[in-house]
Amino acid sequence: MQGQLAMEGALTARDRVGIQDFVLLDETTDAAFLSNLTKRFSKDLIYTYIGTLLVSVNPYKELDIYNNKQMDLYMGVNFFELPPHIYALADNAYHTMLTEFNNHFILISGESGAGKTEASKKILQYYAVSCPSTTLLNTVRDKMLMSNPVLEAFGNAKTLKNDNSSRFGKYMDIQFDSQGDAVGGHILNYLLEKSRVVHQNHGERNFHIFYQLVEGGEEGLLHQLGLERDCQHYDYLTQGECAIVSSINDRNDWKTVKNALQIINIDEININHLFGTVASVLHLGNVRFDSDSKGRAQLNENNAELRWVSDLLGVDAHSLQEGLTYRKIEAKKDQVLSPFTIDHAIYVRDALAKAIYGQTFTWLVNRINESMENKDLSRKNVIGLLDIYGFEVFYVNSFEQFCINYCNEKLQQLFIQLTLKAEQEEYEAEDIEWEPVQFFNNKIICDLVEEKHRGIISILDEECLRPGDATDLTFLERLEERMSNHPHFVTHKLADKMTRKTLERGDFRLLHYAGEVTYCVVGFLDKNNDLLYKNIKDLICQSKNAIISESFSTMDSDSMRRPETVATQFKSSLLKLTDILMAKDAWYIRCLKPNESKQPGHFDEALVRHQVKYLGLMEHLRVRRAGFAYRRKYEVFLKRYKPLCPATWPHWRGLPADGVEVLVQHLGYLPDEYKMGRTKIFIRHPRTLYATEDAFEKCKHDLATRLQAKYKGYKAKGEFRKQREAATKIETCWRGVQARKERDRRAWAVKVIKKFIKGYMTRGQAKNTDNSEYLAFVRQNYLNRLKGNLPKTVLDKTTWQTPPAVLAETSEILRKLHYRLMVRKYVRGITPQKKAQFQMKLLTSSIFKGKKESYPQSVAQPFVDTRISEQDINMRVLQMIRNEHIKYGVPVIKYDRNGFKPRPRQLVLTQRAAHVIEEANIKQTVPYTSLKGISVSNLTDGIVVFHIACEVPKQKGALIMQCDTLFEFLTKLSIIANKQNAIQVVHGSIQFEIQAGKESAVDFSSGQEPTVYKAKNGHLMVVAARARTR
Repeated sequence: MQGQLAMEGALTARDRVGIQDFVLLDETTDAAFLSNLTKRFSKDLIYTYIGTLLVSVNPYKELDIYNNKQMDLYMGVNFFELPPHIYALADNAYHTMLTEFNNHFILISGESGAGKTEASKKILQYYAVSCPSTTLLNTVRDKMLMSNPVLEAFGNAKTLKNDNSSRFGKYMDIQFDSQGDAVGGHILNYLLEKSRVVHQNHGERNFHIFYQLVEGGEEGLLHQLGLERDCQHYDYLTQGECAIVSSINDRNDWKTVKNALQIINIDEININHLFGTVASVLHLGNVRFDSDSKGRAQLNENNAELRWVSDLLGVDAHSLQEGLTYRKIEAKKDQVLSPFTIDHAIYVRDALAKAIYGQTFTWLVNRINESMENKDLSRKNVIGLLDIYGFEVFYVNSFEQFCINYCNEKLQQLFIQLTLKAEQEEYEAEDIEWEPVQFFNNKIICDLVEEKHRGIISILDEECLRPGDATDLTFLERLEERMSNHPHFVTHKLADKMTRKTLERGDFRLLHYAGEVTYCVVGFLDKNNDLLYKNIKDLICQSKNAIISESFSTMDSDSMRRPETVATQFKSSLLKLTDILMAKDAWYIRCLKPNESKQPGHFDEALVRHQVKYLGLMEHLRVRRAGFAYRRKYEVFLKRYKPLCPATWPHWRGLPADGVEVLVQHLGYLPDEYKMGRTKIFIRHPRTLYATEDAFEKCKHDLATRLQAKYKGYKAKGEFRKQREAATKIETCWRGVQARKERDRRAWAVKVIKKFIKGYMTRGQAKNTDNSEYLAFVRQNYLNRLKGNLPKTVLDKTTWQTPPAVLAETSEILRKLHYRLMVRKYVRGITPQKKAQFQMKLLTSSIFKGKKESYPQSVAQPFVDTRISEQDINMRVLQMIRNEHIKYGVPVIKYDRNGFKPRPRQLVLTQRAAHVIEEANIKQTVPYTSLKGISVSNLTDGIVVFHIACEVPKQKGALIMQCDTLFEFLTKLSIIANKQNAIQVVHGSIQFEIQAGKESAVDFSSGQEPTVYKAKNGHLMVVAARARTR
């Protein structure tokens, strides 16, 4: 059922980069598959579907497609609505579980470095965000999420292919209640690679937790555990020669792990025991043996490393030393100690280290399960996450690779069975004839490995149990005897000449479904046995370390039966896992690595082709494409494509199946291109669907335009009606409000007017209840009028508002205050220059105001410092008068005393005298002391007469001049010469002395035009323009 959900997503996006669903490829060839994958990878589209199977390519870089916004986008959305994404698969599994009330599992597979662990994390994070939230549920989710860093620390390691490679298989059940809440979880672990504890290949590391403890552990903790902050100090951490890796931050990871251990409810005591157990493994790796004269292993009881191991494990040091160097053999009631050789002692030491670490890991998984356990026993639905090792092919493949590849064979067998079963059931349910699918059935390989009494595992167990000198090579010989005719098994001895060149004598080769893998038998027996001698086992069971005693207490040390071998245990757990998965609906994520160097954007086609092959993606695609590539329920198909047929658009009134039949007939489907099932239509070829989709895309634009127009018209009409109704309601309400306001306003106005009239009528009386408000109004009104019409200048004496009788006294006080304020502001604003100007103007006023007609026009003209600058005076003259300090200069017209001929001159006032200058000559100098008086007329002319004492030597009599700036000149002169009282304003004529005993006069009159001339009577006649009257 879920297989169809991805189909239409690929249809709507096929014109982008590549096809979103491989089922809809035109050709199901390797080349077409890889070409589509390459196109999508080049645009960072790392997810592609094969039906409900999700193919994920590791981008080796961060992509912004895992944020909360993306999660919200995919919640409750079917596959076909959005592009492929891991969230789409997780969400679809979740909602299918809720609607069908059944259990599901998601199988995540791929080789190391392909991104399986990250995919598992993304699914857990999605469920943590998308499921309903309460405090209890958040606690459960936190534990699920935080179990990851703990299991990664204890179960992951750096390998040649991946810096964070999972070295164990993990199956996690997430339990949901009927409301879809995540209420619990359970983890199963498979085949921890314990051999890594004691041996690492070059370029690889031990499990992360060892480095995290040494690099990140607090100083006090390291001292307590007897550790040094140097990985090079421990033999178990230096074999790979890469303790420090740039991409791994052990110190930060240590903090994360410590925090996670607290979240999953491991108490402080057990955390200390846990780290003590990890430290004991490091110390155990540093235990070294000496040899006595007979070659027997010796170990000093006071060995420092041995002491630390005994202290951390809580066992007797002497008993531990004995257990590492002797084997206790029981014969009836007697016990005999058989000494070890050094090699044997090292084997026992390493076996103990692996057992301690393996049992500790199992204990940790159990504790995580206890913390996530759901106490409610009511029925729960489950989604399982299987993060299992991918198919592994190394340069040297050993026992671990044999088990891992056997696991992949079983899962591939399960994968094909479930896929075929689902397809066949759907065909049968729809009454469509099932067409057998050609695919490789790997049952023959599974039987080769697991068949009872005849399979490789059975032969390996027999060799491990056989008395005598059983070795890895004798095991190989047994295989050659039993498997000589098997088509998928070959050794150096059984191979032809060409094949023999590629095989060592200690190798055997299996032809897996994914290709040939050559295994080296060295170490197979030891790794399969994984035994601890009884005396060591008894000693460890007495440990005072709570974790160790609890872990080893499950091992029956008194039983004489030999424990199951590792391969048999793994086979049994794998069969149980298969049973678990067969009872659930399957979802698949196949992870691919694009290159070996972990470079973003680099796509190694040969490497990817190999992974596509061994992940069985082409087989899955062929199964999905067997017969019919596309199938949809009638209702959904008709709903999507009904616009393509006039008979079905816009509404089909009959049965959906009949509507689909009419539709496909209209589209011209050929009989062999489709089949009609009971509830679904089956379409054989993608090209048929593409043609339908193209027609639909074209039709959509026309439909969209028509629908848009209809919808816009409908919306506009509806909006208009709503607006009209709203306007009517608002109008009614507004009118009511306004009417009520008007009524209230008029009632208020009547009251106010009544009071006002009463107040007006009694305004002359003393203040009482009738006139108090009126008087207050009168005051306020007057003050408001006054505020807006205050005089702006000191000279404005007319604009002050006339006050009412009640405010006459107040108005006068305010007027005086206001004028004082204006005067104060004006005075404060006067500059020193302006003050001097005013003083001169004041002096001018005292001399001329009311006396000379042209005075009023001069008031507004400012006085200047001088009318002649020093540059305008001849240099020779300047040299002559410079010591006198020039105070003022002005151009004048001088009239001769005899004949009154006008002559332009410069008049310069110094500190001592007035000088009349003609170019380079000083024509006359008038000391201020010889100046008897100064006369001007009362008219508008500019004539001034200097009366000079004739008896003063060098003086020639009076000086007659005309000056345009008469008031400025005389004011300056009166200040410089202190002659304020010497200036006389004369009416009619001015008498002056020409020389001693001889006088003349200047006569003045008014006329239209101003003129100056010599009159017939010999006087100087001055006609002044009449003064303008204002």
